[in-house]
Amino acid sequence: MRRVLLALAAGLLVVLTSTTPANADFRSDPRVTAAVAAWKTNRVYVDPLFAGSEGFEAESVRRAAELIAKAPVPVYAAAVPTGPWFPEKRDVVQLAGWLAVANGKPGLYLVLDEYSTSGAAHLIAVRSPRTTYASSSKATAADEVAAYLDEVEVDSDYQPSAARTTPLPDEPEPTYEPERFTPAKALGNGLGGFTLGLMGGALLALPVLGLAALVARRREGHS
Repeated sequence: MRRVLLALAAGLLVVLTSTTPANADFRSDPRVTAAVAAWKTNRVYVDPLFAGSEGFEAESVRRAAELIAKAPVPVYAAAVPTGPWFPEKRDVVQLAGWLAVANGKPGLYLVLDEYSTSGAAHLIAVRSPRTTYASSSKATAADEVAAYLDEVEVDSDYQPSAARTTPLPDEPEPTYEPERFTPAKALGNGLGGFTLGLMGGALLALPVLGLAALVARRREGHS
């Protein structure tokens, strides 16, 4: 019964987010508004779809909050549903950027699910990974936060910038220039094909010639 309720709740959330026009303000995304409201009292927000499920039990969330409190920079974490059916598609880093800009405070913003953590730095001098992955199927929210923070580097030499809120530009497809035709290349290709043909024919002819020679010897022996 619990799984059925979770599925229905997830479906409703998808409908609420997917019916929003593509050019609408991302601050109206229900996941964003809920996380920003929750961060006023707790730096770790867990969506009702995840609350109490494996890896997001109250104790694990509490330990994740302790890790965040000890981090060298402000960290905000949200365990929210993601996927290709949401407005950000598979770009969870963009979703982290939406959370950062909507919250309006400098810091490191993390989006957690059952398997990975994606993050975006917002107006702070850090270098952070796009995504880290759970070390095992039994990893908890605290484990995921710890794994991500282990790869964060804080250095004043890094230039702070606003978190990305727009899709990454499409990578251009590789282009290949067609090989230019020249008489020399044509002649070379023709001679090459002719030579290979002769070699192939010779190889095929060897067994036939050998068999013919053997038959001739036997005839001579019987004559």
